[in-house]
Amino acid sequence: MNLNTGSSFNRLKNCVVSDKNVIVRVDINVPIINGKIEDDTRIKAVIPTLVYLAKNQAKVIVISHFGRPEGKIEPSMSIARLVARVQELLGSIKVHFVDDCIGEKVQKAVAATNYGEVIMLENLRFYEQETKNDAEFSRQLASFANLYVNDAFSCSHRAHASIVGIPAILKSAAGFQMETELDNLNKIFANGSNNLIAAIGGAKVSSKIDLLNSLASKAQTIVVGGGMANTFLYASGKNIGKSLCEKELKDVALKIIETAKQHKCRLILPSDVVVVKKFEANAPHKTVVIDEVSYDDIIVDLGKNSIKNLGEELKKHRILVWNGPFGAFELKPFNLGTEGFAHIAAELTKAKKLISIAGGGDSVSAINSAGLANDFTYISTAGGAFLEWLEGKNLPGIMMLTN
Repeated sequence: MNLNTGSSFNRLKNCVVSDKNVIVRVDINVPIINGKIEDDTRIKAVIPTLVYLAKNQAKVIVISHFGRPEGKIEPSMSIARLVARVQELLGSIKVHFVDDCIGEKVQKAVAATNYGEVIMLENLRFYEQETKNDAEFSRQLASFANLYVNDAFSCSHRAHASIVGIPAILKSAAGFQMETELDNLNKIFANGSNNLIAAIGGAKVSSKIDLLNSLASKAQTIVVGGGMANTFLYASGKNIGKSLCEKELKDVALKIIETAKQHKCRLILPSDVVVVKKFEANAPHKTVVIDEVSYDDIIVDLGKNSIKNLGEELKKHRILVWNGPFGAFELKPFNLGTEGFAHIAAELTKAKKLISIAGGGDSVSAINSAGLANDFTYISTAGGAFLEWLEGKNLPGIMMLTN
């Protein structure tokens, strides 16, 4: 079963939670720099689910990974570092912590926790059994609860014990964050391909071959930007100078172009670009049409005409899915193409002329830096799971929510 077709899944509000022990898989793997949480977006995202469960007198057992300890106890990756922030966000709802995630110590701590309270367990990945989807590890985790809730879409492409092992034992449901992710993602393909424009950027074609092939058969239009566009331009016989390019993927790019043609999907490449001689912030630059790129030029951004053309393209479609920036957006002023596109999409969204869904770290960072996060229909914080979903793959964790 593939949720890209709009299949149903179990929803939390359809479950009885009062006086139940509910184990909630979240993704609170947040960046900590100099002892402080740098970005708590992922923590905030799961708070509504935890509040709902606690207010409805469930005993809430929170499980997550943090970092990559690879089956070893690593104090710098302890969930204990996140407890204070979770408590702060939950306010009067009491939060407990236990420094393990299986065993008698956890069993006693869970038993001592009251209904309407939250208990956070230690980092799942302190045990290598988590990533190996070990059956006994899954059984021990499941033994603490009557109901399993997955509120970690960003981890649901992994067949780990906490993602697929527990729901094989317990009744399962999607948390509110997961529900929002799936409802919005299902909009992308809900009405066929005639309304869909996919904007795909980033550095390398190699990381998005499956995605491009999948979209070529589903979207009406694909816009390719960033370093990826250079590979397509090169494959099409254009000079790209010294720009980032995967020349060895020429045949792959040509095959994607052919697949798009076969499915009557328009594939759009930049018509003009910003070029520099030296790749650095504020480097001297100019805008040239594609046919005027010199042998020593480095393409770093979209030109103004390309941005304008993309704006016109967006007006012809109902749904936008966007993954990846259109240039070296981390180096100013070469963020203008990516942010210019973001502004156009945001304006059309606010005017209710476009459903805009974006995902992937760099494109989300660009949207946030432009101050437009609230103007998109939905922004997914998931990386790999978002891409695999768009590729049409069945995500193991999501499949378990249909049981």
